[in-house]
Amino acid sequence: MTILPAAPNTGVRFRRVDLDGKPEIEAVVDYVSDTNRSTTIAKGNTKVHTVEHVLAALSGCGVDNAIVELDANEPPIADGSSLAFCRIIDEAGTVLQSEPREPYQLVAPIELSHGETQFAVFPHDRLKITCTSADQNGRYTQYFSLELSPESWRAELSRARTFCFYEEIEHLYKAGLIKGGSLESAVVIRDDAVLTNEPLRYPNEFVRHKILDMVGDLSLLGRPLHAHIVAVRPSHGANCELVRRILAQIRRPKETAQTFAPPPQPKATATVPTGTLIEDGAALDVVQVMNILPHRPPILMVDKVTKIDGNKITAIKSVSINEPYFAGHFPGHPIMPGVLQLEAIAQVAGILMLKQAENFGKLAYFMAADEVKWRKPVHPGDVLTVEVELMKVRGKVGKAKGVCLVAGEPVSEALVTFMLFSPGER
Repeated sequence: MTILPAAPNTGVRFRRVDLDGKPEIEAVVDYVSDTNRSTTIAKGNTKVHTVEHVLAALSGCGVDNAIVELDANEPPIADGSSLAFCRIIDEAGTVLQSEPREPYQLVAPIELSHGETQFAVFPHDRLKITCTSADQNGRYTQYFSLELSPESWRAELSRARTFCFYEEIEHLYKAGLIKGGSLESAVVIRDDAVLTNEPLRYPNEFVRHKILDMVGDLSLLGRPLHAHIVAVRPSHGANCELVRRILAQIRRPKETAQTFAPPPQPKATATVPTGTLIEDGAALDVVQVMNILPHRPPILMVDKVTKIDGNKITAIKSVSINEPYFAGHFPGHPIMPGVLQLEAIAQVAGILMLKQAENFGKLAYFMAADEVKWRKPVHPGDVLTVEVELMKVRGKVGKAKGVCLVAGEPVSEALVTFMLFSPGER
């Protein structure tokens, strides 16, 4: 498993790199397909099982946007907690992004009974979870209450391991749910004994893991939540049903307003010209590119965009002998200037920035180029493929990693920093 950064408003997505086309599934409750012992999300024939521990780590650490790449149908179990995932997130570090975070503040209480689970949810100024857990026979009844923050998450919840009862093991194994399970990755309860390869990490580790699971499942709302949740014997199915109830509350005012409001009037706002779609999966021809970028020949370094995928983009520049710079660079030995390859990287990155409608019509100005490498010369007749990944965005400043390739071979690469300006702005 690899956790990759993502552009603002991407949310969390799981990408199956072991399948053709590397299909993605958004981590939202609409794609939950199964909640038997864990949470599974699915889109078409693509599935990812047991997403809750990774989602809990991302949510607990305050990460809003990420791509989780997997080469199998579920994340590694690690030690049965979220600790390993928190460590790699902390090692990589996080950055502030340009879009504001918009938590949902619960506006009215919610009461939910789902099987053996009872929820009472109240408005609160942050996320607080109060939980009581126990098995069907009332064994190991535990209670814990916590206000969530990145600090309290790491200290109080992230290390709590998954657990099961001994009598469940045979059924779970036959169902194919714990083929990688061992005392390295779970705590087993047998009668009054707790079987574990190390001492319990918390005196009430079981209820804390229940809350950990809730944090992961609640992130399927797609945005942070501010509410006080009082839970008795929570389960994945009940957690996801609660998310649906909260989502219904979010949508209700909008639906009511649409019901009673007059038909919306057209707004006189600047939009991307019709036929120019800057969205995932789009391909743009040169006319559409010129509808987006202000650059024109001879400085336009993008002939077409072949793919847009989240915070990544691929574009093409066909290098012709008619390029005016070949007359002087160099006579009798034409070579494309390396700085123009950097310009191509910046222009392609600028298109990716313009996925945000408020940036349309702005200019991408170079600020810096780091780790620049020119590996091979580019000649007339070559087709330059430009691949760019947007790494960071803060306000009007973006940082991107770009590579130019000819016939699949890298010819140049760089980290470029650029700033967006409105025309006429100084």
